[in-house]
Amino acid sequence: MITPTSDRGTKQVHDGQDFVEFTRTFRAPAEDVWAAVTDPGRLARWIGSWRGDPADGEVWFRMLFEGDEIPEEHMAIHQCDAPHRLRVTSTSPSEEGPQVWDFRIDLVEANGVTTLTFAQSVPDAQLAEGVGPGWQYYLDRLMLAETGADPADIDFDDYYPALKEHYRELFA
Repeated sequence: MITPTSDRGTKQVHDGQDFVEFTRTFRAPAEDVWAAVTDPGRLARWIGSWRGDPADGEVWFRMLFEGDEIPEEHMAIHQCDAPHRLRVTSTSPSEEGPQVWDFRIDLVEANGVTTLTFAQSVPDAQLAEGVGPGWQYYLDRLMLAETGADPADIDFDDYYPALKEHYRELFA
């Protein structure tokens, strides 16, 4: 098994909201990394897939590695400047009512190396303890998928609960 990266998320503020933010670096052009995070077939290797027409400003996204009971999430696309910037808001059903999350993806390429910055809004420390380890896990899966390794070689149990205190403290 592969162990979690040490590239943990940080707390950042965007547009007055708290976000957990991660960076990952790829030896690939921005267009290739963009495809890894937007093309349904490539997304399906490490996190999930979507259906719909992005030109309509929305798609439906489903996580593929969290069991069959996970409902689709509505993704409203606010900004899409391929291959550099994506801003979306996800609305998913929950027992407490709809959960709404803002996501930011930025790609910067220099000399054939692309840095991906991924961020998700986190309204409180309680939610951060799950969101942070979850995205660290999925971004590590992305890294494996893009290097030709098997994303199944990592185990979520190595991320949660082991990393929940780090993320709760960030947002305390």
